[in-house]
This record gives sequence, C-alpha cells and structure tokens, in this order.
Amino acid sequence: MQAKIFAHRGTSKHAPENTMAAFSLAYQQGADGIETDVHLTKDHVPVLMHDERINRTTNGTGYIKNHTFNQLKDLDAGSWFSPEFIGSRIISLDEFLEWIQDKPLYLNIELKNNKIDYNHLEHIVYDRIAHYHLLHRTTLSTFNPKSVKRLKHMNRNIGVALLISKRYKNLVSAAKDLGANAIHIKYRLLNQLLVDRSHQENMAIRVYTVNKPKSMMRSFSMGCDGIFTDVPKTAIQYRDPI
Repeated sequence: MQAKIFAHRGTSKHAPENTMAAFSLAYQQGADGIETDVHLTKDHVPVLMHDERINRTTNGTGYIKNHTFNQLKDLDAGSWFSPEFIGSRIISLDEFLEWIQDKPLYLNIELKNNKIDYNHLEHIVYDRIAHYHLLHRTTLSTFNPKSVKRLKHMNRNIGVALLISKRYKNLVSAAKDLGANAIHIKYRLLNQLLVDRSHQENMAIRVYTVNKPKSMMRSFSMGCDGIFTDVPKTAIQYRDPI
C-alpha cells in the first residue's frame, strides 16, 4: 500500500501553521491527509495550535487554557509568518472538521496533553469527530501514555497512535499493550526492523517530520504507512514514481 502523505500543521513551510491558509494549500497540493494539534480553551473549546502558549504564532500572550475561544479568535495568527497572511486566525476544531468533512482527506489530530493533561480532552475531541462522521478516517495521536489508555476504552473505529521521539525498548509491544494501533516516530528512530515488527503486529507506522527528499525516499522504500511533512507537494513528487 502506498504511503500516505500528511501535511504537518498544514503546508506549514509556505503558510502559517494550523491556519485555514495552511490547510487549504495542503488540499490544493494533493496531500492525502492533514496533521493538526488540539488544545482546550478556558471554556473547553478545542482549538488548533501546536504550542501551549499563544506567544509564538499570534499577537497575544499567555496560555491557551487561560483564554476563552472568543478572546482567542480575535488574535492575528498570520502576521508572524508573513504580511501576506495578516488576519489569519486561530480556528476551532469544529470549524476545521466542517471544512474537511466533504474532502477526501485523512485526519491526524494530535492531542496536546503531554505537558498539560486537559480534563476530558479525549472525550471532547472524539465526540466532535463522531458528530461530523469522520471516525473512519481519523487517527488521534499523543505522547501521553495515559491518554492512549483512556482512548483504548472508546469506540475502536478510530485510529490511536503513540507518539515517540526517543528510543523505547520493545516499542511495538509496549504501544500495543497501551491500546494503540499505530506508532508515530521521529525520523531518526526509523529502521527496517521496527517497520517490519510493526507490520507483523498489524500496527501502522508513520514518521515525522520528513522534509528532505532523501529522508522521504528512505521512508517510502522501507514501507512506512505514512509521513508527516511541511512540504507535501515535494513528498508527492518523490513518492509517486516509486
């Protein structure tokens, strides 16, 4: 099966990450799916942003959890990247799911609960995905093993991936024991033995963040199920001839 190409935070090399501009560009470029990140606001609205704080990618300051969604949606989330994107804003998970609902795209939603373990984040996100009838093409990923365990008790129609950035003994069996059905690994951890073991256990294996052509081709040739990249157009160009 051909590896799926996920646009990492959208086409984040060419548009401000986790904004509609980045997602729309990924769709236009032919990405198979979109990877994005979810936090909870003070009023429990799931919103798309990578960092716990809004300082880096908006004109605001402070933690997402200390702001309401109405406060966040008035911020500029594009001018930090380029004047071309002034006026881009933080969007809610619902806005994103409504946009993607009629598009043939896979979703990878990272629950950003490894530093702040938001109460009920798994259930809130799961319920929104179910509302838009997108469970069958969504994977929820997290670095938090406790979160994977909580997801295990939900409907198994949804993908659950353990995110890993460091070497982990018996990774495949450990992830499976937690309740994951996929592992998402940092590129430097990639090796053929790990890919083969994952597939032997019916576990998908995907790699992040793969931006260099040489790394893309190595990932594809090893049989990875997917890659996360800031440059999906480039990845497609190197995958399709294979």
